[in-house]
Amino acid sequence: ATCRRCPRLAAFREEIARTKRRAYRDQEYWGAPVPGFGDPDARLLIVGLAPGAHGSNRTGRMFTGDASGTFLYASMHRLGLASQPTSVSRSDGLRLTGAWITASARCVPPGNKPTPDELATCMHWLKHDFDGLRNVTAILALGRIGHDSVLRLYRERGLRATFASVPFAHGAVHRLDELPGGAEAGARPLVDAFHVSLQNTNTGRLTSAMFDEALAVAKSVAGLD
Repeated sequence: ATCRRCPRLAAFREEIARTKRRAYRDQEYWGAPVPGFGDPDARLLIVGLAPGAHGSNRTGRMFTGDASGTFLYASMHRLGLASQPTSVSRSDGLRLTGAWITASARCVPPGNKPTPDELATCMHWLKHDFDGLRNVTAILALGRIGHDSVLRLYRERGLRATFASVPFAHGAVHRLDELPGGAEAGARPLVDAFHVSLQNTNTGRLTSAMFDEALAVAKSVAGLD
């Protein structure tokens, strides 16, 4: 929570925490990198994009305090992975079972678009979560950036697969563990889903039924049925 390796992101997250949104002007913003969250014994690892400006950057917990989190945790609750369907603060009692949530970037980026250099720098923290979670058997990527981050991490560890050969597609299941170098890289099966952003959920590109189906597949692949 004290990382300042990306000066642009550090300045942006802290400026948001100072200026705040009118609706939250009386609240103290987290305004720092947001750590992973969930069950330390997780079998399913969920990889998102980055904290929301007035969601995670305000509350300090992944997907907490905004509409994206409302959509995600409601689905996780329906599938038995979350203790409640809402996420409003770090002290609201939410607990995850069998799942851990992390992100490709730990600081909120301007326009929700971290640069390639920022993603490469933050890979250190993604590896931290991957290495610390010993029981993960499947990964759910929320969006193309999450998908690419997982591939990049495993490629660095010996997976011999191009990005073109493992294309992002909602609902797709990629058996990275069965690809050349996958076993040696410690790769896990990767399931794709559109990101739970307002841009996707408000336009109907991603519906609750669509996401529930993708999450159910990931849960099954992880052996959580």
